[in-house]
Order: sequence, then structure tokens, then C-alpha cells
Amino acid sequence: MTAAAILTLLIHLVWIGLVIFGAIWTRRRPVWSTVHIFALIWGIVVEVGPWPCPLTLAENYFEARAGVVPYHGGFLLHYLDAIVYPNVPDWLLTLVGVAVCGFNLGVYLWRLRCRLRQANPS
Repeated sequence: MTAAAILTLLIHLVWIGLVIFGAIWTRRRPVWSTVHIFALIWGIVVEVGPWPCPLTLAENYFEARAGVVPYHGGFLLHYLDAIVYPNVPDWLLTLVGVAVCGFNLGVYLWRLRCRLRQANPS
């Protein structure tokens, strides 16, 4: 079960990387752009809503089955807050997470605007 917990953690890190950097990677890849937009919306919902991330729940489950005492709270708060932002309030982490998602959505809106301008030159 330890391997499952580690695999879940790695998937979680890849997911967060997709959410943060997906707009760069998905350029000219419409299917992946759609996946990334849904990931951004999901990221915002999980950050501002009362629902836990399913990957966090899976990670906690596998850690508990492996005999590791699982943490309580969100993935970002547990790992990133403790390592990268030790003295930053929770609300600021949430704000930064939502801002990153909003920025990525803005990139997609900008791309759409450029595409529409090319399709309908005035």
C-alpha cells in the first residue's frame, strides 16, 4: 500500500503541474486544452469550496492502509504550506491557487479572442 500512496502522490503532483502550467503545454492541442480547462475549474471549486480533493482522499486512504498516519487537511496545505510557505496564512494560499487558475483561464480567453479575430478580420 505504500507504493499506492506514493503513486497517488506522484499523480497529485502531476495534476497540480497540469493545472499550473497546462496553458503553456496545451497550445495547439484542443483536446488537452479542454482537459486543462476542466482541471482549472475543478481546481477553483476544490480551493474555494468545502469539498476535499479526491486525490487527497485516495492518498490518505493508501497511507492509512500502509500503516502511515495520514494527515488532515488539503494536499496543498500539508505539503506546500509546510515546505514552501511555512508562514503564509491559508487564505493566501487559496487566493494564489485561484489566481493561478484564473490566469490560465485568461490565457484561453486571449487565445479564443485571437482565433476569432483571425476568423473574422474587419
